[in-house]
Amino acid sequence: RNVLKMSSGIQIKPKTAVQKSKTSSPLSCSPEPAIKPQPKPSDKLNPKTIDPFGAYSRPPSAFAAIYAKGGIPCRLVHGSVKHKLQWECLPETVPFDPLLVTLAEGLRETKHPYTFVSKEGFKELLMVEGATEKAIPLLPRLVPVLKAALAHSDDEVFGRGLDALVQLSAVVGPSLNDHLKHLLTNATVAIIKSKIPTYCSISS
Repeated sequence: RNVLKMSSGIQIKPKTAVQKSKTSSPLSCSPEPAIKPQPKPSDKLNPKTIDPFGAYSRPPSAFAAIYAKGGIPCRLVHGSVKHKLQWECLPETVPFDPLLVTLAEGLRETKHPYTFVSKEGFKELLMVEGATEKAIPLLPRLVPVLKAALAHSDDEVFGRGLDALVQLSAVVGPSLNDHLKHLLTNATVAIIKSKIPTYCSISS
């Protein structure tokens, strides 16, 4: 009987302990672990929505802002092998001013799809008929932008700027001579000299 009393006492005590744990559990940290993991996915998602714009920690570039508003009349088309641009209208009908300058500004971008759109758009726009006459008046505005790309710390940005300068040189020819000397620095002279045909006339 003493054992039964003890057991009955034990049976009662767990009930009270369970009741205490039930009453204390809502006030304890037991619900909090269930709540804490829930904000964590949202914490991971929130930066993703901010990263395309906030990763710069500064206002977006002119190219990024215009592209976001649909001001660039071409879009990236993803292909299985390579990407390409799809123009909303014929490139021949697109005003070079200010689009060519805006695309040149986009060469300094480091985020996709800005990098591809700016590089391919600049190249394709210079391939249209009459590009020489349209590009020459823009040289005073293009040269500082390309210079900034050549001075960029990112090697890929430098490469895109150099490619664009080669393409521009092939289109405008000697008209670039008076501007090209302002682009040269000790670090880039050797590379530019080997790629820009008009460089030789500057040294003479």
